[in-house]
Amino acid sequence: MSSGRCAACRYLRRRCTGDCIFSPYFPSNNPQRFVSVHRIYGASNVSKLLQRLPPHLRAEAADSLYLEAQCRLQDPVYGSVGLIFQLQQQIHAAESQLVKTQAEIAVMKSQAQHPQARQAESDFSNLLLLQQFDNDANLSFSNQVSSGFN
Repeated sequence: MSSGRCAACRYLRRRCTGDCIFSPYFPSNNPQRFVSVHRIYGASNVSKLLQRLPPHLRAEAADSLYLEAQCRLQDPVYGSVGLIFQLQQQIHAAESQLVKTQAEIAVMKSQAQHPQARQAESDFSNLLLLQQFDNDANLSFSNQVSSGFN
């Protein structure tokens, strides 16, 4: 057996020909790359997909298949969509914190400009202001989520 086989041919235990569709995208020094893709999509499907694409798009397609396969192995139900959703939640949490901080800054500036105002009235209006900013941030995020996952 030749040691110059690509990872796909080595895994599938076959000869690697000079025109092997897998060899440019699944080198022998990274066998896990093909194993992941093979588990999720199957060698035949990957071969058909790569052959149907123009040669200049195949490398990017192989990279995309590998990344999605890795995500599917970690999260079989949602795959990369689950990761995207988690990242959107983190962005939402950061945006909410930013809005709250901006509201606190606005309240502090207001208090610095008008120190004679009654404290109880100020506390109540500050609470309403913070709740309004929080509600606006939640509404904005829920619109983004509903439009992205319907």
